[in-house]
Amino acid sequence: MTKPMDRFTPIFAIAAAAELAEMHPQTLRQYDRIGLVSPQRTSGNTRRYSLHDVEQLREVARLSAEGLSLEGIRRVLQLEDEVRRLQGHVRELERALSDEMMKSSERRVFAAGQGGEIISLRRGSRLRRNAEVVVWRPRTQPRGE
Repeated sequence: MTKPMDRFTPIFAIAAAAELAEMHPQTLRQYDRIGLVSPQRTSGNTRRYSLHDVEQLREVARLSAEGLSLEGIRRVLQLEDEVRRLQGHVRELERALSDEMMKSSERRVFAAGQGGEIISLRRGSRLRRNAEVVVWRPRTQPRGE
C-alpha cells in the first residue's frame, strides 16, 4: 500500500528544487549543512525536497532580501514551525473541550421568551408556554367621541 502524497512528500531532486526555488543547487546544499532547510534523504543518501521545503526556500530568499542574516532566518523559520505546532495543539484541545461539553449533562440550552428575550434552560427542561386565548374585538367607535 502506497502512502498518499502531500506537501511534505519528498519528490524533488536538488536540481529541480533549486529551479523551483530560483536558487543555485550549491545554495541548497549550504542551507542543508547549516540546518536552514533540511530535505529528506533517499537510501542512496541523495537529497529529496518536498513542496514544503521549496516553500521554505522561497521564504528564506524573501527574508534574506529583506536583510535578515541566515541565523535570523533560521530562528524565524523555527518560530513559525512552533506556531504551527501550537495552533494544531490548540485545535486538538478545542475539539476535546467541545466533545466534553456535548457529553455534559449540565449543558445549557437557550430559548426565546415572548418578548424576544433569551432564556437559559437546563438540559431536558422546557419553557412554560402561556396557553391563554386572547380575543380581539375591534371597537365600534373611536375613542374620545
